[in-house]
Amino acid sequence: MEKRRSRDISLDGDTYTIRRGRECMETKLARIAEVARTKPEERFTSLAHLINKEMLKQCHKEMKTGKASGVDGITKIGYEQNLEENLTDLVNRMRRQAYKPLPARRTYIPKPGTDEKRPLGIPAYEDKLVQAGLTKVLNAIYEEIFLDCSFGYRPGRSCHDAIKMLRAIVNKPSIHYVVDTDLKKFFDSVNHNWMMKFLEHKIEDKNILRLIQRMLKAGIIEAGIKHDTHEGTPQGGVCSPVLANIYLHYALDLWFEKAFKKNCEGEAYMVRYADDIVFCFEHKREALDFYEALIERLAKFDLSISKEKTKIIELHKDKDDDGDSEPFDYLGFTFYLDKNPNQFNFKEIRLKTSKKKFQASLLRCKIWIKENRTLPTREFMKRMKSKIQGHINYYGVTGNYRSVNGFVRKVRAQLYYWLNRRSQKRSFNWEKYELFLKKYPLPRATTKVYIYELGKGSNYLKRTMPRRAVCVSSACTVL
Repeated sequence: MEKRRSRDISLDGDTYTIRRGRECMETKLARIAEVARTKPEERFTSLAHLINKEMLKQCHKEMKTGKASGVDGITKIGYEQNLEENLTDLVNRMRRQAYKPLPARRTYIPKPGTDEKRPLGIPAYEDKLVQAGLTKVLNAIYEEIFLDCSFGYRPGRSCHDAIKMLRAIVNKPSIHYVVDTDLKKFFDSVNHNWMMKFLEHKIEDKNILRLIQRMLKAGIIEAGIKHDTHEGTPQGGVCSPVLANIYLHYALDLWFEKAFKKNCEGEAYMVRYADDIVFCFEHKREALDFYEALIERLAKFDLSISKEKTKIIELHKDKDDDGDSEPFDYLGFTFYLDKNPNQFNFKEIRLKTSKKKFQASLLRCKIWIKENRTLPTREFMKRMKSKIQGHINYYGVTGNYRSVNGFVRKVRAQLYYWLNRRSQKRSFNWEKYELFLKKYPLPRATTKVYIYELGKGSNYLKRTMPRRAVCVSSACTVL
């Protein structure tokens, strides 16, 4: 067996053993992360060389097969037929500054239960690779400075981490007010000039900045017509989530933690998953002041809130308080007040699947069953089981068994109805259907996530300021 080649390199006194290409790439990114963590004032001047053939090949391996193609019509399978030549040509064009991203293909996906559709921008495959490499570089830098209250689309953080954090905050005895915030068309409203200013706080490499600006200005093609993009970052782009986090980090997170929160007499917290944000306060006056300050702050960066969906909610946790607390939704869950079995005089915030998401999930299953019921039985039930299990995996949190079990029962009834409509003659009576489910059993409702065990970001509750050093002086111009 051939021995693996390795070599040692030294960076500022630290020795790293490099084995083959991927470990070399990961070591370089780890070094960038270390500098970002230990030297908050540092600006990175040389990053573009990291997006090389080695990194792009790794990005290609990580791409999922079967995804929709962009305006070039090229898929992963088509691109890898001449992978070496394609990547060599791509890297050469990037080095000559001849690489220009193609416009994203605009498509719309329906929102089940409504007449609305969500716009997506699908990049060309080559652009997906470059954006994936760029995302790795940006994550290495910004993961070390993002705050613990931010969760959306970050490595190692999930929706459940945000849910756990918010549940713990709203159940603190001192928290009595929640500002449930809804940003209006955030991804379509990102100001490109502000985006570049924010990036320049940490990045001085003109090649990287030029690359990001070209991506933002690449445009959209819809119905064969190209539209210029003077603002926004299209949903569907590989690097859109990290760019959105960077934008909100400077526009909102730092301002709340370093400026507004410092002037609060009581406790104040925020939990943000991308553009889904909830703020929690101890005092009503500070919640009201924040609401007004938030509108002014967002306007500075061409953002706004939906006043119909943004509201201030008072939490009546005292059992003797006759006031009714309005429930609020976050990431598909409804947060509502209920009796606390362990504390006689107090209520606690509990979670259940939001009515809107419950109905939307049922509708998606109904549509899928109706359209695919003619598949071979084994394949049909295998995919049906996967869809139900996905719902259980997400919504199966502590205290939500009733909602999840209700979903499974309703899907089971839907399945019985539509399988009986595969022909003019009924396929099952209920007894035969029970025997059918013994052969092809459906998943059962169960608790998958224990929300009382805090995950990522738990240190946020223990300190007034985040754990990691943050470059405040360089961001003072936007505070």
